[in-house]
Parts: sequence; C-alpha cells; structure tokens
Amino acid sequence: MGTEITALRARIPALLRGLALGGLHSVFPPRCICCGGAVASDFGLCGDCWRETAFIAGLACDVCGAPLPGEAGEATLCDECLTHPRPWDRAAAAIRYDGAGRRLVLALKHGDRLDLARPLGGWVARAAAPLIEPGMIVAPIPLHRLRLLKRQYNQSALLSRVVAHTHGLRHVPDLFQRLRATPSQEGRSRTERHENLADALRVTPRRAAALKGHPVLIVDDVMTSGATFGAATEAALSAGATKVHVVALARVAKDA
Repeated sequence: MGTEITALRARIPALLRGLALGGLHSVFPPRCICCGGAVASDFGLCGDCWRETAFIAGLACDVCGAPLPGEAGEATLCDECLTHPRPWDRAAAAIRYDGAGRRLVLALKHGDRLDLARPLGGWVARAAAPLIEPGMIVAPIPLHRLRLLKRQYNQSALLSRVVAHTHGLRHVPDLFQRLRATPSQEGRSRTERHENLADALRVTPRRAAALKGHPVLIVDDVMTSGATFGAATEAALSAGATKVHVVALARVAKDA
C-alpha cells in the first residue's frame, strides 16, 4: 500500500498538468500552426498543411543539405558542392523552402509569429542531430543592428536557442556580428551573393576566447546559395574554431 501511495503522489503533478491542459483546450482548442485549423495537439500541423510541408528526410547532400533524388544511404555530394567546395564540414536542413514550409518561415521572420520558434526550432534540432559533437557551441547568423532594432528579434537566434537547449549545448547568440547592413540576397546570382557578404561578418571580439578550440554549429532560417553560412564559417575558423557545421530551418531546392 505504501508503495502505491508513493507512486500516486509522484503522478499527481502530471495529473494536475493534464487536467489544466484539458481545461485550457476546452476554451482554446489546439490550432494548426500554419493555417489555424483544428488539430489534435498543440504546435501541430493539420493534415493539409502537413502534406504541403516537405520535410527533408530522404537523400540529401552531406555538405549543403540540399534534397536529392533517391533514398538516404551513403555519404553524398551534390554537383554544386563538388564544383564549389564549402568552408564548413557538414550541413542539414529540416524542410524545403516551399509550400506551407515557406509560409511558416515567412510568418516567423516577418509576421511576428514568435510562437513558431518552439515547434520550428524543434524541427531544426532534429535535423541537426547528426551534426552534434561534444563541446559544440551553437550560434545564429546575426542581423545588422539596424535591422534588429526594426524587427525587435532575430528569428535565427530563436531557432538556435531551441537547438542548443534540446541538445544540451552552449548557446552564444552574439557569437557573430554583422558589420554592415547588406542588401537583400533575393534575385542575386551565386557570385553576387558571395560578393554581397564579403567582409560583412566577424566573430564578436569578446567572444573569440570562448570560441577558440571548439566546434561550432551555425543556425539560420533559410539557406539558398550558402553565402551567408560561408562568411560566418570563415570568420569562425579564422577565430580558432576547430570545425563548423551548419543547419537551416529551410533549404531552397536546387530546382527552385
């Protein structure tokens, strides 16, 4: 009897949380994080939005994370990474940047949907799992201070915080600095994107000592050509990082 009472007492907090959640759901039913339709649990997608969200679960380039035709298997490099070697070691992405996935990214980035950081950050954390190493530092791609002042938050930092917490790693949200307000990358060629980021990022001087001798995982919301990741990677390696991996919430497909 004593053992049963002890077990019941241990379950009381969980039972109370369940009752409270049930009461909350009776007033505010769970809604799809994308379209707002009814779903079974919090932070979920409805059937239609789930089908329209292209999670990258099959074959992908190990170096840039781009989805490729075929099934996951041995290490694979895409043609672009064979032609243009990347400064980082490995990359991953959670979803393709299209359909419902694109709408979610834009809602987090420009729509003040801070509630999306938790579920989308969870997707990034799962994608990053194969990249995690002991002693790794997690850091986001930074915004320029003027853009941060206007937006009030860095969406990449919200995602990287979830990734670091999920994997029990140190999060350094100000590891990098953006020295100048670079124009939008949209519509630029691969060469123009790299030129646009030239000398735009550096490791924050007061963080350089903490970085030295550690592997780094850099997090961003969207990866297109990889120019931004490349600039941050070069800055990290120059400051003494032992290795750099990168992960994005969404990857622009090669055929996009």
